[in-house]
Amino acid sequence: MTHRNRSLVLAAGLVALTGFAVTANSARVLPFGNPLRISINADANSGGTVQFKVTNTSNQAIKVPSWQLPSGAMDSDLFDVYHNGEKVDYVGKMIKRGPISDADFITLRPGETKLVNADLSAVYDMTTDGEYSIRFKSYLQGAKTEKGQMLTTTNGRMALLETPDLRARISSAAPTVSDMQIEMNQIQQKAGNASTKATTVVNGVTYVGCTSARTTTAGSAVVEARKYATNAKNYLTAGTTGARYTTWFGSYTSTRYNNAKAHFTAINTALAQTGGQIKINCGCNQNYYAYVYPNQPYQIYVCKAFWSAGLTGTDSKAGTLVHETSHFDIVANTDDVVYGQSGAKSLAISNPTDAGRNADTHEYFAENTPFQN
Repeated sequence: MTHRNRSLVLAAGLVALTGFAVTANSARVLPFGNPLRISINADANSGGTVQFKVTNTSNQAIKVPSWQLPSGAMDSDLFDVYHNGEKVDYVGKMIKRGPISDADFITLRPGETKLVNADLSAVYDMTTDGEYSIRFKSYLQGAKTEKGQMLTTTNGRMALLETPDLRARISSAAPTVSDMQIEMNQIQQKAGNASTKATTVVNGVTYVGCTSARTTTAGSAVVEARKYATNAKNYLTAGTTGARYTTWFGSYTSTRYNNAKAHFTAINTALAQTGGQIKINCGCNQNYYAYVYPNQPYQIYVCKAFWSAGLTGTDSKAGTLVHETSHFDIVANTDDVVYGQSGAKSLAISNPTDAGRNADTHEYFAENTPFQN
């Protein structure tokens, strides 16, 4: 979305990330610390654009997956944004990404500082005047040195990029005609120009821009996703707390358990709809598995990795649909905190609360591969 004539006043300062400082002579301890430092700043009348400075303080090059850092593209939900104490909706893409490849990394040379401008108002609903609180938080999953050493906390877990809460006061004027036209064009692009694509309803599911073969394949995935969701809901409704639960959601507390149960009750209800509400959009040509806009239920954009995935099992077509359905605001409002089974298992140990809002965690619990009780 585009918002002009916006006044933003934001606290600024250097923020040290989780971990301890690494000097030029202590590269060998990189697996047990985090050499990155980040600062954040925004001038008044910046239009919602915030400037980040990310610095590599070590004597080795550091590689970080691009979506884990602030970016002008803003295709990840990396911020907690609150307006007058109420959480602000993220309205950008929620993407299930494939395995990390070399092309995914941003490299920071020894001592290098990268400047990044990010317009938060492009993907967060910041249209209301008032005071905002903003916090950046990102797990550095897969971040490593040039020698392949993984960045971790002092206890060997994934390094965490996190800032304190930053206070902002935002004032916005009504959009101009030009602004509204730009926003309409963005909405049409986000929808994948659905109005120009063939739309069919088969067995109670709507398909957009899908060939007959892909309609059949995606239809089978919907059937299996429903089975996954029902099985997961029944497991939690029964109060079971076996290895299946603790592997993915971590140690038991009644609050976290009831949160997972509520999520799968909602996921099961959403996937069980048979009146065309579920919409599979085949218009994505990216290398992702799929993505959704969390405020646009229940349209799921399936991408290249989806079609090469198995029907069931780990990172399957059926599991991907569970993953994406969990993202919708009116379902479970999950985030992409970490990706992959290894990352999800680690998150369950280090931060069960964050595991409870991680979409891949929900997918792997539903897929239950390999089987656990």
